[in-house]
Amino acid sequence: MSAYHPGQAIEHLPVSVHVNSARLEGYLNLPSQASGVVVFAHGSGSSRHSPRNRYVAGILNEGSLATLLIDLMDADEQAVDLQTSQLRFDIPFLAARLVAVTQWLREQPQVAGLRPALNIGYFGASTGAGAALVAAAELPRLIHAVVSRGGRPDLAGEALESVEASTLAIVGGNDPVVLDLNRQALARMHCSKALHMIPGASHLFQEPGALEQVAKLAHAWFAEELS
Repeated sequence: MSAYHPGQAIEHLPVSVHVNSARLEGYLNLPSQASGVVVFAHGSGSSRHSPRNRYVAGILNEGSLATLLIDLMDADEQAVDLQTSQLRFDIPFLAARLVAVTQWLREQPQVAGLRPALNIGYFGASTGAGAALVAAAELPRLIHAVVSRGGRPDLAGEALESVEASTLAIVGGNDPVVLDLNRQALARMHCSKALHMIPGASHLFQEPGALEQVAKLAHAWFAEELS
C-alpha cells in the first residue's frame, strides 16, 4: 500500500495529447516514489484547472500516486460546450477521449519507472464518472480502479455490467438525487464496489472538511487497488 511522503519530490509536467485533430492539454504530476497513476476525468463544465480535482490530486501525489489532470476537450470544443452544454453529456465522446489519453500515457517515458506493472486508475467527477466507467469497461486489463466523486455512473448505461475495475462511489449526504442514482448504478455492477456517503456534504463537497474526506477515501482505495 502506498505511504504518505509529504516531503518527496514531485515533478510537474505540462503535457499535450493529440487525438485526431484535437489537442488536449494537461498536467502530469510524478512523485519520486510513485506506485501507480490516476487519470482524472473532469465533470460538467470543469477542466484541468479545477481546484477540487487539483486538491485531490495533491493528496494522491503525497500518497505516492502519480496523477494526470487533462482536458477531454480542446479549446475550441470547450468554447462550444460553454454555449451548448452538449459535449459534457456526450459520454461516448468523453470515454473515447479518455481511452485515447490512457493509451498515450502507456507510451510515455516519464512513467517508465512504474513498469512493468503500469497500474492505472480513473478519478471521475460528475459526468466524468460515467465516461470513466465506460472507458474502464473498454480497457479491463489496464484499468484497475475507479473512484467517482459526486458522479453520474448511471450515464455509463449498459457498460456498467462490463466494468471489472474496483469502483468506489463517494456521494454527499445532502445530494439525495445523485445518491439514489449511484445506488441504482452500483446495483447493476458485478465488480468489487462500494458506496461511501459523506454526511452533511453537498454535491460539490464545499463544506469544511468534506473534500479532505473525499481525497483520503480516494487515496486509500487507489493505494489498495493499484499496489
